[in-house]
Amino acid sequence: MHTEPSSRHIERRLTNLLPSEALEDHAEGVGVVEHEGKLQLPPLVWSFAFGFAAGESRTLAAFRRTYNSTADESISPGGFYQRLTPTLAEYLRDLVEYGFDEVAVPHTVSDEFDRFRDVMIADGTVLRLHELLSEEYKARHEEQAGAKLHLLHNVTDQTVEHFSVTDEKTHDSTLFNTGSWLEERLAIFDLAYFKYRRFALIDENDGYFVSRLKKSANPVVTEELREWRGRAIPLEGEKIFDIVDDLSRKYIDV
Repeated sequence: MHTEPSSRHIERRLTNLLPSEALEDHAEGVGVVEHEGKLQLPPLVWSFAFGFAAGESRTLAAFRRTYNSTADESISPGGFYQRLTPTLAEYLRDLVEYGFDEVAVPHTVSDEFDRFRDVMIADGTVLRLHELLSEEYKARHEEQAGAKLHLLHNVTDQTVEHFSVTDEKTHDSTLFNTGSWLEERLAIFDLAYFKYRRFALIDENDGYFVSRLKKSANPVVTEELREWRGRAIPLEGEKIFDIVDDLSRKYIDV
């Protein structure tokens, strides 16, 4: 039975991926801390890693409090802030790249995707910023600032095909440009990219797409790509949401 991972399970997986000794050794190698320094790297790393996943409160003071709650010796605001250096940023970037390399599982894409030249995923994510940046990075709500990172990820090659950074108000859909580059590629989106004209342009460029459906959409099945065994019901010409209750093992193999 599938169960949601507990926080303890997630913590154990992460600490196995990045054990304390490895964190400290790499920190020493890149010159983040000196031997006599009292800063503890494992609590610092995990305070940033878990702090970014904890809602909207992501202030430096909150990160320091998280660090002090787990480290053997607390550190003052000045001592904490002076260690937030470009070298530390590079160190954390190394850890992210290492984590991606370790958890990436190559050659696990189904053979059915071989018919496509590439599988592409478009998505965007909001980066909450300090409110003093609200003029340049306008957010959806007042007294907030937010940037949005837009990515076009090539799943086949495990590369980023395109990225851009805008303010939070910029809609994801405006950053996805159709064209001949879509030929024989499968594009996967969420509802932010749902647009009938976009789907038509992908088809015109000999590309393919998978998208979530809006509640108001009820597309018609135009063709069945395989024959089903048993008491299969004909789908051609039917609207998806009109027959969805019949799509069960009682009638077809799913």
